[in-house]
Amino acid sequence: MSAHHILSFRDVTVTYGRARRGQPALENLSVDIACGSLTAILGPNGAGKSTLLRAILGWVPLARGEIRIGDQHPEHALPRLAYLPQRHLIDWDFPITVRSVVEQGRYPSLRPWQRLRPDDHQRVERALAELDLGAVADRQIRQLSGGQQQRVFLARALAQGADIFLLDEPFAGLDLFAVEELTHILRSWEAQGRTVLAAVHGLDLARRVFSHGLLLATQLIAAGPLETVLTEHNVDLAFRRAQCVHDPAAPIPPAGHSP
Repeated sequence: MSAHHILSFRDVTVTYGRARRGQPALENLSVDIACGSLTAILGPNGAGKSTLLRAILGWVPLARGEIRIGDQHPEHALPRLAYLPQRHLIDWDFPITVRSVVEQGRYPSLRPWQRLRPDDHQRVERALAELDLGAVADRQIRQLSGGQQQRVFLARALAQGADIFLLDEPFAGLDLFAVEELTHILRSWEAQGRTVLAAVHGLDLARRVFSHGLLLATQLIAAGPLETVLTEHNVDLAFRRAQCVHDPAAPIPPAGHSP
């Protein structure tokens, strides 16, 4: 495996609740993710986008294959991973401040019942500053705009000390200003060498924001620079495969991948 590949998937297959009629949720995925890349996971509904993120985190078992992070197995590298869930899965009315949410990023590094140390507080303050949240640090998250709320969870990921960021539909539910704000953050992270892998629904949005892409339809359709992934042929193939998976009488066209 190249030293420049921070994530590698080899014959990864996942079968669980969302699989239908014997079709895996993710099947025979073999691909590498470059260190420091800004990569969109794309595909129709049910293509395996969120499943891939959950597999990286170890939240769903692999029926076959292997996922490697750097030179280590995922269970030995979890502190490097940070996850931003879909917005509708978060209880925004929970009475917690911005600073308290960001402090949660430090909890995995603490012993049971251990208080935050001076270094932990410094990491939290740096994360708040980088995401421009210092002025709202003591507000409750329900008082923030949608874009600010997303930045809170990105700050928590930074405080954790992660260098691989897994984002599940990070643009969903955001207004145009918040989309542009998040776009700027992600592009700056790419410039700093941080690795971002994000499940994204909109193809036009992906073209505006991301440099690389994985196009899925339970299997890998294409991977690489976005302009070579989102060709008319590849997008048509992905949606035809997705349609055929839900119609067992229809022949499923073979998947391929971009060179």
